[in-house]
Amino acid sequence: MTAGDTYKTIEKSAGPEIFKDRKSKFLGYAFPVKSREEIKKYVEQLKKEHHQARHWCYAYIIGIEKPEERANDDGEPSNSAGMPILNQIKSKELTNVLVVVVRYFGGVKLGVSGLINAYKTAAQMVLGEAEIVEKILTKELHMEFGYEEMNKVMRIIKENNLHIIHQEMTDKVKISLEIRRDDFEKIKSYFEKIYTIKVNN
Repeated sequence: MTAGDTYKTIEKSAGPEIFKDRKSKFLGYAFPVKSREEIKKYVEQLKKEHHQARHWCYAYIIGIEKPEERANDDGEPSNSAGMPILNQIKSKELTNVLVVVVRYFGGVKLGVSGLINAYKTAAQMVLGEAEIVEKILTKELHMEFGYEEMNKVMRIIKENNLHIIHQEMTDKVKISLEIRRDDFEKIKSYFEKIYTIKVNN
C-alpha cells in the first residue's frame, strides 16, 4: 500500500464500466474516498440512481498508516461479490478507494464461480479506466521568527523547494510549510540551527 512516504489512489471518480453475463448486467464504479461518511454517501447515491437493480455490492480501503478495509456482498452468496472487488483494489495496491458494482439480475443464476468472475471483472474494468496517482505523505511545520532572520529562512525554503502554505507578517513573521514526511526531521533541523526561530509541528 505504501512505500516509504508515498501511496497510490485514484484521482477522480470512474465508471460505469459494464460487464454482462447471461442477461445479468454488472456496472462498476470507483470513487476516491477518505471516510466512511463519503462511502455511505456514494453507495446511497447509486442505490437511488439504480433503484431497480438487485444488488449494490462494494469494497473499500481507507487510511494510510493503518488501512481499514471492508467487503460487502449485499445479499449475494458469501464472499462471491465483496471479496473479488476488494482483491482488485489490493492488486492495484490502492488506498482511499471505494469500488461499487451494481447488479441488474437477468433471470439466470450464475452460480458462485460466475458471480465471483462477474464482480471481479466489473471491478477490474473500472479500476483499469480510473486515473491512478501516486501521492506523497506530508507534515506541516510552523515557525515564528523576527524579520532579521527572513533571508536565512527564505534561503532554506528555496534551496529545498519547500511549499509555503501560510504566511503572516505582524510584529513577527509566521510561516507554515508543507514538507515531505521522510524529509521532515532533516528540514526541521535546518531551521532549528537558527536559534532565534521558534519551530513547532
